[in-house]
Amino acid sequence: MRNLRLAVLCLAVPACAFTLNLASHAEATRSLIAGKIDESKLVTLEGNTHPAAWKSSNDRGAVADDFRLDGIQMLLKRSPEQQAALDKLVDAQTTKGSPLYHQWLSGAELGRTFGPANGDVATVTTWLTSHGFSQITVDPSRMFVTFSGTAGDVREAFHTEIHNLELKNGDKHIANMSDPQIPAALAGVIGGLVSLHNFFPQPLVKKIAPAVIAKDRSVLPGRKPNDGTGDYTFTSGGDTYYAIVPGDVQTIYNVSPLLAAGLTGKGETIALIEDSNDYKDADITTFKSTFGLTSYGGTFSTVHPTGKTTCTNPGDVAGTDLEVELDVEYAAATAPGATLEIASCKDTSTTFGGLIAVENLAAATTPPQVMSISYGYCEAENGATANAAFVTAYEAAASAGVSVFVSSGDESSTSCDADATYATHGTNVSGWTSTPYNTSVGGTDFGDAYAGTTSTYWNSTNGTYYNSAKSYIPEIPWNDSCASQLIATVEGYSATYGTAGFCNSTVGKEDFLTTASGSGGPSNCYTGAPTKTGVGTTGTCKGQAKPSWQSGLYGNPSDGVRDIPDVSLFAANGVWGHYIVICYSSTREGGVACTGAPSGWTGVGGTSASSPMMAGIQALVDQYTGAKQGNAAPTLYSLAKAEYGSGGSSTCNSSNGTSGTSACIFYDVTLGDNNSVCKKDGTTLYDCYLPSGTYGVGSTSTSSYSPTYKTTSGWDFATGIGSVNAYNLVHGW
Repeated sequence: MRNLRLAVLCLAVPACAFTLNLASHAEATRSLIAGKIDESKLVTLEGNTHPAAWKSSNDRGAVADDFRLDGIQMLLKRSPEQQAALDKLVDAQTTKGSPLYHQWLSGAELGRTFGPANGDVATVTTWLTSHGFSQITVDPSRMFVTFSGTAGDVREAFHTEIHNLELKNGDKHIANMSDPQIPAALAGVIGGLVSLHNFFPQPLVKKIAPAVIAKDRSVLPGRKPNDGTGDYTFTSGGDTYYAIVPGDVQTIYNVSPLLAAGLTGKGETIALIEDSNDYKDADITTFKSTFGLTSYGGTFSTVHPTGKTTCTNPGDVAGTDLEVELDVEYAAATAPGATLEIASCKDTSTTFGGLIAVENLAAATTPPQVMSISYGYCEAENGATANAAFVTAYEAAASAGVSVFVSSGDESSTSCDADATYATHGTNVSGWTSTPYNTSVGGTDFGDAYAGTTSTYWNSTNGTYYNSAKSYIPEIPWNDSCASQLIATVEGYSATYGTAGFCNSTVGKEDFLTTASGSGGPSNCYTGAPTKTGVGTTGTCKGQAKPSWQSGLYGNPSDGVRDIPDVSLFAANGVWGHYIVICYSSTREGGVACTGAPSGWTGVGGTSASSPMMAGIQALVDQYTGAKQGNAAPTLYSLAKAEYGSGGSSTCNSSNGTSGTSACIFYDVTLGDNNSVCKKDGTTLYDCYLPSGTYGVGSTSTSSYSPTYKTTSGWDFATGIGSVNAYNLVHGW
C-alpha cells in the first residue's frame, strides 16, 4: 500500500511529471530484447578494453582455455523511460516539498520497478548458461549479473581472448585483448561487462611528501613517517611544524561544539568501502584511546556484506590495509560516536571487491546511512561499462537513502597519471567520483605556513590529546607539485614553467616532480573510448552529463558535464608542514608501533582522509535531523548557492580565517591552485603548456598559460564549493 500511496501523492502534485505506480510497474516493464538470438549477428561493446592491452609490448600470450575467471560482472540496461523515471525519483527524494521527499526504496522495490523485465533477465542468464558459465546470480536491482567460467568460455561467448600482460614496471595482469561482442538481439538489455581484466584501483592515500617548505622559505628534506619527527607539533632546524590529529580536525572544522552537544554520530552507521580488512584492530583501538575518542561510545567492526553477489572475506591485504586504518580512524575523528563498519569484499578475478560491497549494502534490508569510498581510477582507463557500473551502484544506494562520499583523487586534474612524477595524458578525472549520485571530496592544505601566520592559528604546545589548533585556519589547495604557483613564489620564481621556471630548476626537478595534489576537473570520458591511451579528449569520449543541482552555482562553468570536486577538506601530506597522523603498526609496509606519545607514528595525506572525515560530518547531520539524507550533493549545492549568491561571498573567503566567517557554512578557498607538472607524450602535448625546457605545467591551452586549475571566488575545480563549518552545516541543513 505504501507504493500506491506514493503514486497517488505524486499524481496530486502538478509539478510531479511522472507517474510512479510501484505496485504494478513490474508487470508493465517492456522487453528490451530484439527478437530471436542469432549468434552470427553481433554488436561490439565499445570502451571495454583496458589500454594496457593496446600495447603489443605488454602481451605475454593467451592464458590457457581452462583458466578460471570467477565473479565476472555484467551490467544490464534499463529502458530509457525507466531510467528517466528513476532519475526523477532520486531527485525528488532530496527535494524538500516533494511528496516523494525521503521516500526511500528497498533493493527489491528498485528491481521490481526499475529493473529490466523478468523475462529479459531470464533470457540473459539462460544465454550465459548455454555458453558454459555457472554460478550465475542477479542482484536485487536486476542490474548486475555475476557469473563464472573459463577463458575459453569468454572467447566463445564474447569473441575476445584473455591474455597475460606484463607492464614495464614488472606488474603482471590478465586482460581481454579486444572489446567483447554479443548477439545484436541482446544489445538492448546488456550494457557491457564491467571488466574482463584485473587492473584494480589503488587506494588514494599518500605517504609523506618528498620535500617540505620551511618558514624561512627554504626546502627541507622530506620526513619519513617513522623517523621520529612525525609529530603533531614538532621542531626541526628552528622551524615548527604542525601535523593533524582528531582534536585539530574537530577544532578547525567546528565539530567540537556538536560533540559537546551530544551530536557524535550515535545511532548512525558509516560503511567504509574496502577490498581489504584492517591490519590490526588494536591499531584503531589505540588511535581512539590516544586521541580521546573512546569516551564517545562509537564502535567499529569488520563486515563482509552478504547479498546476491558473493562477498568473500579478503583478509589483510598488505599495503591496502593502510587505507583501511586511515578510513576508520578519520571517520572516527569527526563522528566518534558512530557505528563504523569496514565493509570489505575480496576482489574477484575481474571485479573490485569494493563494488561488490556497495551493491550488497545498497540492497540490504537496513542499508548504512553513509558510505565512504577512498579508491579511484580515471574514466578513460576505467572503461565505459565500469564507469556506468558505479553510476548504477551509487544511484541504487541513493534511492535507498544512503549518502555516498568518494575521494576526488590525489593527482590534480590528471587522474590517468596517478602516482606519476609528471603528467602526459592531459585532463582526466576518476570515474569512481564523477557520478551524479555521490559527493566528490577534494583536498586542501592549510595556508598559515605560506602566509607566515602559524602562531596565529596554532598553540606552541599540545593539548591533552595532542591537539594544537586554535581555530579555523585559512586553506589552500593541497598541491605538492613544482607547478604550484605558491610553492614557486616562495622559492623565488615568478613562473612555474619554461627554462627559467621553477619546474625546470634544480630544486623543482629534484624535490617537486610529482602529480600529488587534490584532484579536480571536468568529466570527459564517461562514455566512449579514447584513441590515445588514457587521453580523455580523444576518440569517442564524452563526459558524464552535468546534474541539474550542480548548475547555477557561482563559479561552476556551463560546460555541460559533471565537475569535481564538490567539497574539500584537509588532505595534505606535508609539503607545507601539515599532514595526518595515524596508527598503523605494519612494519612490513613502513608503519611503526603505536606506543607512547605519537611523535613517531605514521604520517599520511590524500583525499582518502578527506572523504571519511566528510562522511563523519554527514553522520552528524543525519543524527541532528533524525533521518538519513540520501544523495547529499544537491543539498550542499543548494546551501552553497544561498551563501555565494550571484557573485561569491567575500565574507566567507577562507583567507579571512576567523574574521567575520562565523556564520558561514562553507569556506571559499581562493588562494592557490592544484596545477600539475607535465611533459610531452612522445611528441604531443595534452593540456600542457611547455614554452621551453623539459617540464611544462597543466593548462587548458598548449600555446599560453591557462592553469588547470586555479582557485576562484565561488566554486572552482581546485576545491569545489570549498571546505565546511560542520556546526553551521548541521544546523543549516
